[in-house]
Amino acid sequence: MAELSRIVKAYDVRGTVPDEFDTAAACALGQAFVETLRELGDDAERIVIAHDMRESGPALAESFAAGAIAAGAQVVHAGLGSTDLLYYASGVLSLPGAMFTASHNPAQYNGIKMCKAGAKPIGQDSGLSQIRDRAQQLLDEGLTPVGEVPVERRDLLADYAAHLRSLVDLSGIRPLKVVVDAGNGMGGHTVPAVLGDTVLAGLPLSIVPLYFELDGTFPNHEANPLEPANLVDLQAAVVEHGADLGLAFDGDADRCFVIDEKGAPVSPSAITALVAVRELAKHPGSIIIHNLITSTAVPEIVTEHGGKPMRTRVGHSFIKAEMAKTDAVFGGEHSAHYYFRDFWGADTGMLAAMHVLAALGEQDRPLSELGAAYERYAASGEINSTVSDAAAKTAEVRAAFAGHPTDELDGLTITFSDGAWINLRPSNTEPLLRLNVEAPTAERMARLRDDVLAIVRG
Repeated sequence: MAELSRIVKAYDVRGTVPDEFDTAAACALGQAFVETLRELGDDAERIVIAHDMRESGPALAESFAAGAIAAGAQVVHAGLGSTDLLYYASGVLSLPGAMFTASHNPAQYNGIKMCKAGAKPIGQDSGLSQIRDRAQQLLDEGLTPVGEVPVERRDLLADYAAHLRSLVDLSGIRPLKVVVDAGNGMGGHTVPAVLGDTVLAGLPLSIVPLYFELDGTFPNHEANPLEPANLVDLQAAVVEHGADLGLAFDGDADRCFVIDEKGAPVSPSAITALVAVRELAKHPGSIIIHNLITSTAVPEIVTEHGGKPMRTRVGHSFIKAEMAKTDAVFGGEHSAHYYFRDFWGADTGMLAAMHVLAALGEQDRPLSELGAAYERYAASGEINSTVSDAAAKTAEVRAAFAGHPTDELDGLTITFSDGAWINLRPSNTEPLLRLNVEAPTAERMARLRDDVLAIVRG
């Protein structure tokens, strides 16, 4: 029997199949999902579900549907989809949703991202802990096996593509050659629909596909573009094909990384600033959300363009909560999650990619020059260190830099008079400390990074 406390995380469900996460657990979670939403005062007469390309996805999704139907709900099954397609379905249909994916995790994993109607997030503090406890109770009591369940099957891919195209018009841009690495994930399903001509009219884009075959075993590389090793093939292909840029999607295609024409990564902070400027042109004076790990360039550029930057903790639940509370028009994270008010406040890597394509295609400079306008500082990227006592190591770092301003919005942030800063955050799930450093020059950043790591790893 599944121990749900092991697989229900802060924001989602994730575990290995079938030893940690099986069809019985999925069925119990489906019933608990509907029952808990009703207890919280939400309408759960109908729900919408989808799954990614992992082999275990269809059976888990069907079992979840069976549990939801046992609780008296009707189920709309969108079938194969990206996570942002599920958010689209939840938003446009105004239904609670469940997406079966383990994002960038290895092949043996699967999981569920749940949301309320309108793609509003569900986390530990907004229903997920109650869903876990109720589902565990159902498992402990013993579930009655169910056969095939009646669901309403709907293909929403064309509608999803049309909605994104209505938000960013790419029809008039100059022709661009784009290499896209889908990593055998859901980008191979959604990119041809949104950027290609499989369901809508073609755009001035020549797409060079890498690993578009849907394969949840990830035979070419992990579908995690946050790891530099997983970008190597894309970087080489961009240069080989003389492309204008490259795009890399993660497994469930809700994150997108960008490579310039020289094969160099464009930082998610630069993409956040670029998209923010475009959104502020449409919505002057709006609030732009950025987490505390994004570059100082982001709030600087937002302010210069008349916007109001707002700094938040790391994590989609915090960003989405602030988006809803402040009516922010856009939000970005260092991890390449991008959130849009026009997309129910949810994250969609595809829409961010379309903004980049539009910005590049509306002028004649290469992406390396365009992106340089949004890169002002040298950043370390996120560096993980295994530690036995995260609190003690953090205290050592604090003491070493005593006298400099600090805050504890998320971990420990220390700022310096020359504009440099460090942030040290403990992992929620592993014995790790995560370090990010930024400084005006690469030399200053490297010295500061090495000084902190010497303490953390000493």
